[in-house]
Amino acid sequence: MDVSPDFDVQLGRDGVALTVRDRELLAAIDEDGSLNAAAESLGRSYAHAQRRVVELEDAFGSLVDRSRGGGGGGGSELTDRARELLATFDRVRAEFAGVAETDETVLSGRVIDRDGELATVETAAGRIRAVTPPDCTEVGVTIRADAVTLNRPAEAPEPGGTSARNRFEGEVVGVDHGETLARVTVAVEPGLHLTALVTVESIERLGLTPGTAVVATFKATATRAVARAES
Repeated sequence: MDVSPDFDVQLGRDGVALTVRDRELLAAIDEDGSLNAAAESLGRSYAHAQRRVVELEDAFGSLVDRSRGGGGGGGSELTDRARELLATFDRVRAEFAGVAETDETVLSGRVIDRDGELATVETAAGRIRAVTPPDCTEVGVTIRADAVTLNRPAEAPEPGGTSARNRFEGEVVGVDHGETLARVTVAVEPGLHLTALVTVESIERLGLTPGTAVVATFKATATRAVARAES
């Protein structure tokens, strides 16, 4: 299971991601006792909710026990598998929320080009696209750890082939494991480190250990710059 680089948590398997919206649907089924009642309480289409449950079950296994009923869809209750999945989702989200805002990399730089609210900033790590206030040149660029995606070089998207316009090659120099998440420190330049927040499962899948070569990417829209005093 992977956590998306954006703050909203997603648990993914076989190309299907369980999102906050899906968690709300399963919780409503548990509370209301039927898929039909859950869809109604959430203001959603019953047919769409039913289709989504089937998609989730194809990826994660049986999630809802259904009893026979009429046009209303009968009664439903969550399986043990569904409850375990929701517990994992909540645990990951809580851990994610607790560390995402405190783990960040801040780089000093100078604005060299602008395109509306987005600017190109020259930093010690290279050029970074970031959301930048108007009428400033010297800035500090903040890169949240939860916004950084890591890939092995052979699997990394080509430059320009992804919406994550910021791309840096580097080497893992530290991995700090939590229960479900891990902080990965990547050296992108001598003495210059970038922190990424990824799942422990991703650490194992990518084989991330100190010395591993990686490509770090992050979206310009998830990168913020603030004005600094002119030097």
